[in-house]
Amino acid sequence: MIAYIEGRIAEKNPVYVVIECNGIGYMINISLYTYSRIPESGDVKLFTHLTIKEDAYVLYGFTTENEKELFGELISVSGVGPNTARVLLSSYSPVETKKAIVENNPDVLQSIKGIGAKTAQRIVIDLRERFKKETPTKEEFLATPNNTAKNEALSALVMLGFAKNTAEKVLNKIAGSYNGQNLSAEALVKEALKML
Repeated sequence: MIAYIEGRIAEKNPVYVVIECNGIGYMINISLYTYSRIPESGDVKLFTHLTIKEDAYVLYGFTTENEKELFGELISVSGVGPNTARVLLSSYSPVETKKAIVENNPDVLQSIKGIGAKTAQRIVIDLRERFKKETPTKEEFLATPNNTAKNEALSALVMLGFAKNTAEKVLNKIAGSYNGQNLSAEALVKEALKML
């Protein structure tokens, strides 16, 4: 297993990052939480989780070991795959996710695409006792405004499995409701995930 990858950022968008390490470019899927915490360029270290499918090896990357461990816990729950866990971690921070689980609030989890009532309940039942002992600290999001925020957000939503036309309509609606305020790609995707 690959524990972490450290290298230069060759490409970055809200869904994945390419890290060049010793002449090899590793494409690593990330959540919006991780996206908001890595620089636009330069060196970065991501803790990784490798998923092996029949037709692909897929790397998921995280800026903190805490998020990586939460990702592992989520995909250990029956009915929660890596993409669903990534969408959950793109919608809520690890702290918010754990809080919803510990406080027995499956409605928060159920608001995520791919998580129905039964799966949300299963997540709470399977993980609540494990997380009760932990006391999470308040973490802040670091938003990076970008001129191409809408395009990045649209690309991220399409790669997360949403129809392009639907995602574009939702993003336009969000842009209209914020009266010209410049929202980051991360903020746009988070708002869109609440509406899709």
